[in-house]
Amino acid sequence: MEEATTLYEKIGGADRVRALVEAFYPRVQAHPLLKPIFPEDIRPVMEKQYLFLTQFLGGPPLYTEKYGHPMLRARHLPFPITPARAEAWLDCMSRAMDEVGITGQERELFFGRLVIAAHHMVNQEDD
Repeated sequence: MEEATTLYEKIGGADRVRALVEAFYPRVQAHPLLKPIFPEDIRPVMEKQYLFLTQFLGGPPLYTEKYGHPMLRARHLPFPITPARAEAWLDCMSRAMDEVGITGQERELFFGRLVIAAHHMVNQEDD
């Protein structure tokens, strides 16, 4: 049996990424800082997140195949992302990881990369 080589494989591949996205977005929609910057119909956002996280974790390049280079910061510039919102986003993701059982070294590596990305998205100060 081959050993899992990517973080995507190590956390459980497509099924685990899908479960994470499904656990994450209800938290986002319920969060008072995050809800205002997300659309009412969250399904398209969820699908993009699934495609992105698959690629971000070393799985197939689904996001790039469908939308081109992720250009995360540029794609997020239209939205007011503050340090508090970045932290709220990370908290929602951490709780979603708890729910779907992403643990150990894989979680540390994955979450560490998300922390860097979330802080890179900040484009204005808190009020």
